[in-house]
Amino acid sequence: MFTEAVENTTHVVTELPIPAPAFGLLAFTGLMALLFVTFAFRSVGTRH
Repeated sequence: MFTEAVENTTHVVTELPIPAPAFGLLAFTGLMALLFVTFAFRSVGTRH
């Protein structure tokens, strides 16, 4: 009975909209942009 249920199930495969390594590159790029924005405002508190 169990083998019949396994044989009758269909496998759902979801395709990614972009290649998998691109997700890492986008995350890295976004985090680096946030780092540069943070770095640009590092001395704002010391101004008079």
